[in-house]
Amino acid sequence: MWSRRSVVDYGLAKRAAVRSLRSGRVSTADVCDAHPYLLRAARYHGEPTDRICPVCEKRNVTNVTYVYGDQLGKATGRVKASSELAAMAREYGEFRVYVVEVCQGCSWNHLTVSYILGTGEPPDHTDSARRRVPER
Repeated sequence: MWSRRSVVDYGLAKRAAVRSLRSGRVSTADVCDAHPYLLRAARYHGEPTDRICPVCEKRNVTNVTYVYGDQLGKATGRVKASSELAAMAREYGEFRVYVVEVCQGCSWNHLTVSYILGTGEPPDHTDSARRRVPER
């Protein structure tokens, strides 16, 4: 996406978590602890992937994409389809995107990537400022 910036890839953290699980330093219960709301979001709003779950190795993980930003208003904290992000990036100055992979079988979940989208321009408050000041 053209406006994608400040990308943080959590792949190293994911590999460390899986390595800790396989070495016995942490239990399956420690890493397979998805909140019921996250599992529900994955089921109804998530996007299927072709990546197999690194824990149970039985099901493919599902990506759940959340958006956060002051300019989003009531839409902040909502799940969005990746197809909606391009239009949002043209409409808003800046918002952060978080992509979480979720296994609906064993409840594995891990933040995979976060990044900022948007035009990079500050919000235009001129119209709202004009509406608040009564004309004389």
